[in-house]
Amino acid sequence: MIRIHPLQTGWVRVRPSQLAGVGPLRRLRPLFESHWSAPLPIFAYLILHPEGPILVDAGMSPRVADPGYLPGWHPYFRRAVRFEVAPDEAIDRRLAALGIAPQDLRAVVLTHLHIDHMAGLTHLPSSRVLLSRLEWRVAQGLAGAVRGYLLEHLPKGFRPEFLRFEEEGPPPFPRAASLTADRRVLALPTPGHSAGQVSVLVENEGRYALIAGDASYTERAMQEGIIDGVAASPYSARLSLSRIRVFCRHFPTAYLPAHDPESPARLTAVFG
Repeated sequence: MIRIHPLQTGWVRVRPSQLAGVGPLRRLRPLFESHWSAPLPIFAYLILHPEGPILVDAGMSPRVADPGYLPGWHPYFRRAVRFEVAPDEAIDRRLAALGIAPQDLRAVVLTHLHIDHMAGLTHLPSSRVLLSRLEWRVAQGLAGAVRGYLLEHLPKGFRPEFLRFEEEGPPPFPRAASLTADRRVLALPTPGHSAGQVSVLVENEGRYALIAGDASYTERAMQEGIIDGVAASPYSARLSLSRIRVFCRHFPTAYLPAHDPESPARLTAVFG
């Protein structure tokens, strides 16, 4: 029996144009809007598997409230995003509430390296972390910082392991990387929102959960092929969402993006 627990690590507000990108200036629009979205949850997901617990994403850290945590020089962090994270919403606290210590984790799998998906690693400093090699590469240096990657908030001495997409994926996904020996937990490339974004597919008794990071912000956006306003590659994002739609059409699947308030209810209804 495999179970999945959504772990909320705070809230985020973004500009509405980030939720649905429109036109050639879509990546600039969030910088000039005056309105905010409703607060969106920041979910990580704990997979309880017989081979050991696997955490997908580490969420945001309460340290975001510290002065200077977000770079004032970067227009996106200055104008287009707001976080609210209480101390008891840190990922180690969320795990402890389920009786899981950081050292109990088999691995932490990052869907991508944006701050609200990886900042919680500072509370899990000794954990084994898996991510896409491409994601790690595009996050480096000044170019990575301009793209919005804040690697200075990774634990000191951080050394990731890279996912190896060498296996045949479940159609229509061409490639996969097994995270468990029984292949019931797979990492799948779903690029678009970021160059190396991945999703994690979990199978249990013929039902599936697709932990999708920011492949889309909501299930509706996935179904309608809505590309977000900060996606690195609209073409790749549309292709990834198309593959996800095909899979969900053929198999009972709880689609679990990181910021959809309805994700926990879908998880209960479909996956149990």
